[in-house]
Amino acid sequence: MKRPRILVLTGYGINCERETAHAFNLPATGGDAVLVHVSDLIAQPYQLDPFHILALPGGFAFGDDIAAGIVLATKLRYRLEEPLSKFLRDGKLVIGICNGFQALVRLGLLPAASGQAWRQDATLTTNDSGKFEDRWVYLQVNPACPSPFVHGLDQCYLPVRHGEGKFVPRDAEVLSRLQVNQQIAARYCAPDGAAAVYPWNPNGSVDDIAAVCDPSGRVFGLMPHPEAYVHRVQHPRWTRESLPEEGAGLQIFRNAVSFARTHVM
Repeated sequence: MKRPRILVLTGYGINCERETAHAFNLPATGGDAVLVHVSDLIAQPYQLDPFHILALPGGFAFGDDIAAGIVLATKLRYRLEEPLSKFLRDGKLVIGICNGFQALVRLGLLPAASGQAWRQDATLTTNDSGKFEDRWVYLQVNPACPSPFVHGLDQCYLPVRHGEGKFVPRDAEVLSRLQVNQQIAARYCAPDGAAAVYPWNPNGSVDDIAAVCDPSGRVFGLMPHPEAYVHRVQHPRWTRESLPEEGAGLQIFRNAVSFARTHVM
């Protein structure tokens, strides 16, 4: 059985690339992920062609100078716009995690609610708490979301670690489109599934938004880190609770690989 290929960006402060590649490369996932430096991809953009999934991992690209993700987004937009556009036209998958999510939002590839390419429809801004939030949170996944990344998921428990994670749509029309089109992939929630308040919503995101996709569902981003919980021992209470061997985040990577194998390869 062929293994879908995943390009995982690295370099300039992206620091969750190895965990992200590991999640894709696990036998239970079945992917073939490799690390490619941002500068190498810019120098040889044709490298993107044979890949089926593009992953923008978490971290602090370019030190989050100016605003989180904006320098990386600018480099990708003005140096790789056409290769990225072709990648999307070919129906391939893109995932952005935390800092990668911030970059995709600032690129305009998420949530892409206006239908205008590369137009920024939302932002991720400073947490309402005014501080860096490093905690585990509950997510309620939207079963009607068209994204293959969240297929079969319900509620899950994942860590966040960010200072600028508050998702804010550009205006009420954008928020309405996200709701009507089921593009809100997951919301922060309380442990019992109820609407979240701080600290369960760690940043004050509008409508408790933790993850979104584009209208096609193939571009997906989230602030929590699924790559940080793919093994039982990564759970903060693994010595005190009976837990499955697989962490909740693994399903997101498995879903992407399975979809790519069936629909992209």
